[in-house]
Amino acid sequence: MEPLTADLFAPQCLSAETPFRIGDKWGGMVVVCLKDGPRRFSELRVPLRTVSPKVLAATLKALERDGMITRKTYDENPPRVEYALTDLGRTLFEPMDRCREWAEKYLPSLLKARQAYDRAD
Repeated sequence: MEPLTADLFAPQCLSAETPFRIGDKWGGMVVVCLKDGPRRFSELRVPLRTVSPKVLAATLKALERDGMITRKTYDENPPRVEYALTDLGRTLFEPMDRCREWAEKYLPSLLKARQAYDRAD
C-alpha cells in the first residue's frame, strides 16, 4: 500500500481544490461576520479593523469564487454592495467549530511546543 501522502499530491486529488481559505488569516473571520446576515464592505471592516481594504476585497472575491458567499449589487447612487453566506458557505460552521474545539483543547500544548522550539533555536 502506498503512503497517503502520495495520493495527496496526485494531480487528481480533491484536497487541492478544498476551501482552505477558512484557515487563512481572514477567510474564516469573514464567514463568521456574515453568520447573522448580509453585510456591506464597510460593515465588515468594523469587526475586521486590522485587515487592509485590498486584502479584504481579495478574501471576499476568493470566497465568492468558491461559492461560499454571494455579492449583490444594488442599483443606487452611490452603488451599494452586500455580501452574504450561501448554503454552501454555512456548511463551514461545523468544521470551524471542530477546529475551535481542537484549539481549546490543544492550543496550550502547541504554544508550549513553540516556546521550547524557539528557546532551542
